[in-house]
Amino acid sequence: MGADRVFAYGAAAGLLGDLLLGDPRRGHPVAVFGRAAGAVERALWRDHRGRGALHTAVCVGGAVSSAALAASAVRSSRTASVALTAAATWAVVGGTSLAREARQIGRALEAGDVEGARARLPHLCGRDPQALDADGIARAVVESVAENTSDAVVGALVWGAAAGVPGLVGFRAVNTLDAMVGHKSPRYRRYGWASARLDDLTGWPGARLTAVLAAVAGDDPRGAVRAWRADARKHPSPNAGPVEAAFAGALGVRLGGTLSYGGCVEHRPVLNGAGRAVQQGDIERAVRLSRRVGWLALGVCAGARLLKRGRTS
Repeated sequence: MGADRVFAYGAAAGLLGDLLLGDPRRGHPVAVFGRAAGAVERALWRDHRGRGALHTAVCVGGAVSSAALAASAVRSSRTASVALTAAATWAVVGGTSLAREARQIGRALEAGDVEGARARLPHLCGRDPQALDADGIARAVVESVAENTSDAVVGALVWGAAAGVPGLVGFRAVNTLDAMVGHKSPRYRRYGWASARLDDLTGWPGARLTAVLAAVAGDDPRGAVRAWRADARKHPSPNAGPVEAAFAGALGVRLGGTLSYGGCVEHRPVLNGAGRAVQQGDIERAVRLSRRVGWLALGVCAGARLLKRGRTS
């Protein structure tokens, strides 16, 4: 069995495992990595880009090296290689947890429990929930589902197809570091610069594939492409822009606008301005679109591996 089939079988098993099991309540590998990265930060932190770059190199390099050693150790066994790929895929993707959190907020809104929805929102994104009404919460959830479809599912599959288990693990390590230190707070503006830029780089292909697949799988393919082309560059994030714009067009809703992070109000450009305002029912539509995009991404990535093998054989 070649590496292409190992990836295809292992990634499919890992996605199925995520669908059936979700994330473990305790001892998640990503949480273990986060604690290790936190320890490295405590040892290295200075308000300096160089120290931050060293932090990024140590954490990502360590994760990728460990994954490469594990893959090398099981290379002689096809069954073990598939199992390792499945375990790595299950560990780094988060589609089920994403859907679960979004749906819990959606159910609270449906029941009229806005306070309950506000209490759940920090589990999904970093918005200030007290500043949001029911429609604002629904919009925040749809935007988070869109962005995390790329970050938590598609991007990992892209790098898994490109580099196997080290690619899966490396992508999640980069994405986790960005969430930890990549924001522009006074503490991390310089220290987190390298992590943020590396996340932009590694997230680029997955974000574009997510946008394409959202257009293919959504209710309005033309609307998705139109919103992507017209509005993606307006977004401050080079990767969230295409994804959120494509989801907005595919769902026929308006995203972006005024939001609040950490007490700071931010006015972002509107994405798909011709769409309607987001409503509670759009959360479930976004979750279903995210699911379709994830499985289509598996097909595309596995197919790309097989095609590459056919051309080089």
